[in-house]
Amino acid sequence: MRNKTLSWRATSSCLVLIGGALLSQSALAFTDDEARKAILELRQQIRTMNEANQRARIQLSDQIEALGQEVVRLRGDLEQLGRPAGAAGGARGADPRSLDPREQAAFDQSMESFRKAQYKETVQNLTAFLTLYPDSALAPTAQFYLGSSRYAMKDFKGAITTLQAMVQKYPTEPRAADALLMVASCQIELNNRPGAKATLQRIVKDYKGTPAADTAAKRLPLLQ
Repeated sequence: MRNKTLSWRATSSCLVLIGGALLSQSALAFTDDEARKAILELRQQIRTMNEANQRARIQLSDQIEALGQEVVRLRGDLEQLGRPAGAAGGARGADPRSLDPREQAAFDQSMESFRKAQYKETVQNLTAFLTLYPDSALAPTAQFYLGSSRYAMKDFKGAITTLQAMVQKYPTEPRAADALLMVASCQIELNNRPGAKATLQRIVKDYKGTPAADTAAKRLPLLQ
């Protein structure tokens, strides 16, 4: 009888141990499932955030590109109509005309190809113009449109080089602020956000009161 009692107690103890082990395994399994679920949710959140950031960068790039294209278009219209345009020191009149008929004709030909969106031809014409007439009164304007044409062709590095050289040589030129605005657009396209931010800050500081400075001030918060 005693042996049966001991056997029953032993069996009961084994069952308790087995049951406890099973419960522990269930608890561990539940914990593992929860952990896996949390990890998957975290990964999805990170993926969603990355996609949102990417869309924001694309939208910013599109906005600045549209801005640059609008600058180019408006300047072309003003050039064609001969109307005053905004300047760093206030309003200005139409660009001067050359006393040399051949020089003026070469410039006009370049502007005509630009208005027709023939940017490759414009680059060739304006490069030749600046080579033939480097000291022309029309040289700053020619260099601005040379950079604008390269921008339109998505030659962003070439546009930056041309426009920065124009601003360095003619810092008080009425189109200098617009040139820098286009430089910032190119830097965004090249994913150089620190460079774009510095360029926009320069516009706000050096060309205060111009439409370009107002635009730069609105764009700066988007680069934070």
